[in-house]
Amino acid sequence: MTRRATLRGAERTSLDGETADVIICGASFAGLAVARELSGRGHDVLIVDRYEVGERATSACAAPTPWLHAMGVEGAIRQELPYMRFTTPHGSARYRLPWSWSSFDYRELCRLLDDQNDARFETAKVERRTADGVLTDRGELHAPLVVDALGWKRVLADPHYQPPEAPLSRGLEVHPPHDASGDELHCWIERDLVRAGYGWHVPAGSEVRIGVGSYDPHDHVKEPTVALAERTAGEAVRYQGNWFPHRLRSGADGRTFFVGDAAGHCFPLSGEGIRTAFYFGIACGRELREVVEGRKTVGEGMESYSRFSSSHRHAYGWALFLQGLLPKIPPRALTLVLKAFHPLTDRSFSWYLRQADPSFAAGDRDFSVEEPLQPV
Repeated sequence: MTRRATLRGAERTSLDGETADVIICGASFAGLAVARELSGRGHDVLIVDRYEVGERATSACAAPTPWLHAMGVEGAIRQELPYMRFTTPHGSARYRLPWSWSSFDYRELCRLLDDQNDARFETAKVERRTADGVLTDRGELHAPLVVDALGWKRVLADPHYQPPEAPLSRGLEVHPPHDASGDELHCWIERDLVRAGYGWHVPAGSEVRIGVGSYDPHDHVKEPTVALAERTAGEAVRYQGNWFPHRLRSGADGRTFFVGDAAGHCFPLSGEGIRTAFYFGIACGRELREVVEGRKTVGEGMESYSRFSSSHRHAYGWALFLQGLLPKIPPRALTLVLKAFHPLTDRSFSWYLRQADPSFAAGDRDFSVEEPLQPV
């Protein structure tokens, strides 16, 4: 059970009236990536989260290895996985990827990422946006620039996302101790396991991470997660889970910057949201830097960031189309497609990585975007 780390008693002082240049709501991948870009320039940045940094993991902890190196957090890696395997009831196909996945320790990664910023941090529950900042359970905080990196609820927007009506997927993962020797991230596409979605098995040092994700928010995932764990590792222990978006949303609404799951940056089909949180968090941080340092107005910064986020709609639209198509393909036909996919592995997975390229972390990719692509 996660322990609430908010200060109590005499230590729980009021924050009412606290000011900053930038308030970042949320201290996971997206929020910490934003803070990283604002570091070292003398800006007063305040990160606010209900939990201490790294305390509450809610996502499957694996990401493309090149991104972990690009962000300087490779010390959190627990196991590198250069292969992927896809299994259906009628067979499986294994691919050597042009890059590798790595499982990592969530707490350690957050600590390493947090070490790269000079922001202040406070534990408080963010409740809503106000005219001059945000209201928390410790008082109202004031800043001209506010970032919502709190996840799929899009807390600082109106109205909020609410499942199952919102375009959300859901996932659950368990972490049984296990001899996690292996070199592949294994995915199951079995309708008897999950009607529209997939299961996964990720070695991570002394444990294995086993989970199920459903594209349909009406479908429960606990029973299939337990079934997959019992099939592959013998037990289901240490649960973590969450909703995650599968549709891109606006990056700003005129008052607030949204990043990570709050902006729908989780990539459809794969449900991958860690590297996209890094990627769009960096983009958001760079725009905030332009505003704080006086090179852009708040409106110009929001417009530029929103345009950058929206420019990815074409790729997100293709992935969302495939997400809708996958559950409709007959299992035997899907097995044949997967086995015939080998010649396209390098090209397809290289395209996939380029949609949020790790070179962006070093500023090697042009940040300017002429016009947003139209939604698919």
